[in-house]
Amino acid sequence: MFNGKRIMVTGGTGSFGNAFIDIVMKKYSPESIVVFSRDEKKQHDMRLSFNNPILRFVIGDVRDNESIDSAMRSVDFVFHAAALKQVPSCEFFPMQAVMTNIIGSNNVINTAIKNHVSKVVCLGTDKAVYPLNAMGMTKALMEKIVQAAARNNNNDTIITSVRYGNVMYSRDSVIPLFVQQIKNDSPLTITEPNMTRFMLSLEDAIDLVLFAFTKAKQGDIFIRKAPACTVLDTAVALKNIFKSNLSLKIIGIRHGEKIFETLMTKEELRRSEDEGDYYRIKMDNRDLNYDKYYTDGDPEESHLKDYTSHNTKRLTVEEVENLLLGLPEIQSILKKGGGDLFNNLCEIF
Repeated sequence: MFNGKRIMVTGGTGSFGNAFIDIVMKKYSPESIVVFSRDEKKQHDMRLSFNNPILRFVIGDVRDNESIDSAMRSVDFVFHAAALKQVPSCEFFPMQAVMTNIIGSNNVINTAIKNHVSKVVCLGTDKAVYPLNAMGMTKALMEKIVQAAARNNNNDTIITSVRYGNVMYSRDSVIPLFVQQIKNDSPLTITEPNMTRFMLSLEDAIDLVLFAFTKAKQGDIFIRKAPACTVLDTAVALKNIFKSNLSLKIIGIRHGEKIFETLMTKEELRRSEDEGDYYRIKMDNRDLNYDKYYTDGDPEESHLKDYTSHNTKRLTVEEVENLLLGLPEIQSILKKGGGDLFNNLCEIF
């Protein structure tokens, strides 16, 4: 599906961009891939790592419409991953989140329509559902921008989005933090023991994006079904893997943090389609004829519930261990560690 095509990945130097581009180049033969980001150091490292002439590195910012327009000319497909994603930093600097996640996304979508890009896939987050922090609020508005553009678009550009929770072992997430604390021989800091999170690997996230790319109709939102576990069970599983006896320290919830993740509201569930491992939420295509809202309401389906990390399949500690053992980062540590994993972990780092 990408053979001979020109692809652009905004925020392409991040975890998703690196893994996505690696998979695309191994499985397909694209004509070119534009890696668009504002981090020249990461671009330099990525250029050396991949060493592939089809990669075109462009320094730019989604906030700057001119830099996007220049990079997107003659592009067939856009994968929009550029965002401010850290909850605490967005809480302290909300206008920065607005400029990147809202205005920047609007720039990307409008430029794609202007340049007759065939498909745009925007990466969203569970935090956009019932948002209580600045990051979630700005990503929720990104979804609204996607929906509005899809609804009003008379162009051939298909605009869709995906929604997923925290990716295991992603930068600044809890799993590498716990590993680092084990390495430092310090207590594992837990915000709230019963806090739950969906357990999604980076490969699962990429599969979701590719599924959305192949299946999307105008304005669809796609969600990947996933199991969940508590933060406490994650910590215990890592202690078991590395044979650690370190204590656990409860520190309380961070700024703007949720007890559980919600990937889909019950209202969205009513207009969703079950696609096996995925949900497709069809675009709300109601028009601005307000009169019918007074006469034609939607029937309430009281049996429906939000799709959350509290009511999805809950993993046991043993199942969490097995899931973590499948992560490349954990496998790499274990291969280097040899017998006494805990002591050797300190030496590895």
